[in-house]
Amino acid sequence: MASEHELLLWSDDEAHATRAAEAAVADVHRIEAKYTRYRDDSVTTRINRAAGGGAVAIDAETAALLAYADECHRLSGGRFDLTSGVLRRVWDFRRKPPQVPDAAAIAAATALIGWSRVERDERTVRLPEAGMEIDFGGIGKEYAADRAATVCMEHGIRHGLVNLGGDVRATGPQPDGAPWRVGIRHPRREGAAIATVRLESGAVATSGDYERFFEIAGRRYCHILDPRTGRPVVHWRSISVVAPLCVVAGSCATIAMLMGPDAESFLRGQGLRYVAVDADGTLRGAAAEGA
Repeated sequence: MASEHELLLWSDDEAHATRAAEAAVADVHRIEAKYTRYRDDSVTTRINRAAGGGAVAIDAETAALLAYADECHRLSGGRFDLTSGVLRRVWDFRRKPPQVPDAAAIAAATALIGWSRVERDERTVRLPEAGMEIDFGGIGKEYAADRAATVCMEHGIRHGLVNLGGDVRATGPQPDGAPWRVGIRHPRREGAAIATVRLESGAVATSGDYERFFEIAGRRYCHILDPRTGRPVVHWRSISVVAPLCVVAGSCATIAMLMGPDAESFLRGQGLRYVAVDADGTLRGAAAEGA
């Protein structure tokens, strides 16, 4: 998943904690192998390779993830779109020197985006046009964090913290009953935290403009791309969301980034606590410690 992970578990039996940790890590590896776009044998690759052809058989787990993506698409007014990964074909955030793609290239890529065109049911999914893709990157790592926490709880772990590249899920408070204190990364200062969130259970996840980006003439172009325009978001530096599940926290943080000035009203409407950093660096929201 191209990031560092951490698993903190408490038990009075080291062997018990080790078994739980090994099972949780194994499930994270299983999910990555199943949904990555970098393996020829993944579900994602099979679906994308068949674009424009026949339907691809899927299992209940994949059907559930696609159903959740459908709900995110509805809640976001079409901004959260699992078929928008095709934009990475024109936005290269590793290119040296960086370059903004031309309008024609962006238009060609956005023409292949369209979650509403995806044909699916509980057993199959079909991409109707050659060149279309599905990318689980918007929910995959967060889902894996939830699964890791669930596996730990199934092994009897009641005090633990799963951290998959900054997507955090707690299985309960610390052993003494105190909440975990989760630092929110400063979007402009490497290695610094801009806020701290207290977490006894549930999850916190962040979406921001600092993971993959380039700057040209003082303007930042980040990897969070609006599928309606094919261009990067600009209104927020980062948004962190607290929710019962990590997949909900992560998807809602991304939706909020895509919603620009409407982000806070969206999050409040969902009843979610959040910490947001706007384009001027101002901290907003009431989820931060002491807020």
